[in-house]
Amino acid sequence: MPTIDLNSDVGESFGNWTFGDDAAIITSVTSVNVAGGFHAGDPTTIRATCAAAAAAGVTVGAHPGYRDLAGFGRRFIEMDPAELSNDVIYQIGAVQALARAAGTAVRYVKPHGALYNTIAHHPVQAQAVVDAVLAVDYRLPLMVLPNSDIERLAQAAGLRTVAEAFADRAYNPDGSLVSRSLPGAVLHSVEAVTAQVVRLAVDGTVVAIDGSVIAVPAVSICLHGDTPDAVRLAAAVRAALHAAGVSVASFV
Repeated sequence: MPTIDLNSDVGESFGNWTFGDDAAIITSVTSVNVAGGFHAGDPTTIRATCAAAAAAGVTVGAHPGYRDLAGFGRRFIEMDPAELSNDVIYQIGAVQALARAAGTAVRYVKPHGALYNTIAHHPVQAQAVVDAVLAVDYRLPLMVLPNSDIERLAQAAGLRTVAEAFADRAYNPDGSLVSRSLPGAVLHSVEAVTAQVVRLAVDGTVVAIDGSVIAVPAVSICLHGDTPDAVRLAAAVRAALHAAGVSVASFV
């Protein structure tokens, strides 16, 4: 029986601004990426999200991004590598402390948004992120896009990498994600999302935006919590995997 982890970005509310239904998403996934406060999240939100994950038996990961609250971490920022490393260390540490206070622990790291996409092809920033994880705890796995610069550099440094695919994102023929600025970049229908997830989990492939079939070796599949109808999509994905004979469990 094939096994797959389902992860989702959570803890992205800020102050009085509420974003996403984390409590509902947590019931359908096995790992959660908790925002570290730079692109979204605040101490109260982080601790509450970690507590909810702990109560549900869901694995907690730190979700660091660029220092970009206004842009939700989805804008590239040119940074000195040492500064970027320190920003990532800071965010991992914040989630670690609040997770511990909530009765759980950070078990992996997944970069967010523009940082995640940048380190797939930007070796300088990718190395800065690798250096940050090594400085905090070399035992923390790093969730990455397969066949990317960050995957190669992390493995060369001795870090465990976790290859990730996306339930609701369209792919380019080279295995990269279609830019959100382009039409068709995000899948919205239950049928399209569930079909992509089952194919990824069972065959390790996805149909790219040009119709070609490409290999995407995934250990974890991301269900974005900020897409419309995310809660219903997450429940449908889990049910579809069960129907296809796929076991859903954390990779940790």
